[in-house]
Amino acid sequence: MLNSIGRYISNMHPFFKILWVILILWGIWELIQYFRRKEAATGLEREEFKKDIRRVQLIDVRNRDDYDVGHILGARSIPYFELKQRHVELRKDQPIYLYEDREYTAFRAAIELKKHGFEDLYVLKGGYEEWDGRIKRNKIIE
Repeated sequence: MLNSIGRYISNMHPFFKILWVILILWGIWELIQYFRRKEAATGLEREEFKKDIRRVQLIDVRNRDDYDVGHILGARSIPYFELKQRHVELRKDQPIYLYEDREYTAFRAAIELKKHGFEDLYVLKGGYEEWDGRIKRNKIIE
């Protein structure tokens, strides 16, 4: 079995060998990032997220336009790409609840905040798209 795999690889065009190496490295990178995201923050279901929402720092990490269209009531907009500069606006002694459309970017935001010494970080599982709680919608003037 291993001999046939070895022969297959040795007969493979160099382009495809490089492509396989890139795919394997990308897979390893994604696996590492998955564990970094899970270590940085705790994912909360909607009901858990709603429970303490008034006693935490609620941060919407989507871009400002998405926030302006509608956001969870009480949320503050700090887009992910501004987080490196604006993390000083957040308190380290209070939990931080993060959300975005789904949850991937919110976990990346948690990694960034963790680098700056924040500990109590939580992410809304499913993100804003699946939120069924109170929201604030802004009127769009066309």
